[in-house]
Amino acid sequence: MRGHEVDSVVRAHADSRAAVGPGSVVGRQVREEREAALLRPGATLARGAGNRERDERPDDERTCFERDRDRIVHSTAFRRLAGKTQVVVYPSDHQRTRLTHALEVAQVATSIARGIGVNIALTEAIALGHDCGHGPGGHASEDAFDAYLPGGYDHGPWGADVVLTDLNLCRETQDGIRNHSWSRPAPGTVEGEIVSWADRIAYCAHDLEDAAHAGIVDLDELPAEVTAVCGRSRREQLSVFIRSIIGTVAEHDRVGMAAEPAAALAALRAFNYERIYTRPDSLAQSRAVVEVLTALVDFYLDHPDRLPAGSLDSNCDRVHAAVGYVAGMTDRYAFATAVELIGWDRDRLPQGIDRQ
Repeated sequence: MRGHEVDSVVRAHADSRAAVGPGSVVGRQVREEREAALLRPGATLARGAGNRERDERPDDERTCFERDRDRIVHSTAFRRLAGKTQVVVYPSDHQRTRLTHALEVAQVATSIARGIGVNIALTEAIALGHDCGHGPGGHASEDAFDAYLPGGYDHGPWGADVVLTDLNLCRETQDGIRNHSWSRPAPGTVEGEIVSWADRIAYCAHDLEDAAHAGIVDLDELPAEVTAVCGRSRREQLSVFIRSIIGTVAEHDRVGMAAEPAAALAALRAFNYERIYTRPDSLAQSRAVVEVLTALVDFYLDHPDRLPAGSLDSNCDRVHAAVGYVAGMTDRYAFATAVELIGWDRDRLPQGIDRQ
């Protein structure tokens, strides 16, 4: 179908009444002016930001952080998150992937950012990109790659400084992605700190939900310290934690959470670690991930000619290239490659996307 032309305008629907009143294009400069007028003091403004490794001409329509968000969404690394398991021990049709996790973190983070009046576009860009440095097979991939790199493998810096470097993201976006984990230095922006909280809130709530759906945990076993504050359901938990951060910022002007819900979040995370992440089946799956990914890296170190063309250049040594290539694989591709290239026993493969 070619659409329906009415008064020199082609419409998708012949009966469309979609129209707005008179006005001009709301371009970048107008949006930057609105940010300066409406955002809370301490928020990161797009005007005056946008410092990138390689200078670029500003876009006429989008702010610098909106461009970052769009680049991340359209990137190969972001798309591959759909094929990477969030928690490898209970793959099912209902499980979260790294992609759905990133989307949920973005929802939580932008809800907080909107509620306290800071930069939503920057918050969303950091949230969507925060896990692009993860390898296949869940967090165990970091253990697999650690031994090959002098400073170890951390998905935050790897995502910001390796995986997404070709996107030429703004410094503020890179910083938020690099330092979203609580074990890292604090992000340099309010928006980055919000994503740090949103990541923890989202994975604590949705990993519990996935595990309950898989029959691994019973929600009635949650400690009272959790249920008395934020209930048993993901919806209740997200609502309480999001509202707590917004309320805490309103009262104290600092990004954080009130003591009682913060203790409930910590108790929920501890419950997940004991009952989900470190249960015997989970640890066995993690060991299987480490074994197969280590074997793949070793294969490419011994056979660098099997790496994709251009992987080895003047700025990338063999180890970095091998780790980077394996880290970029989806679960299915990594496991299939191990079977095809090195004869890996299928019975030794971990669970993952499309493998149960």
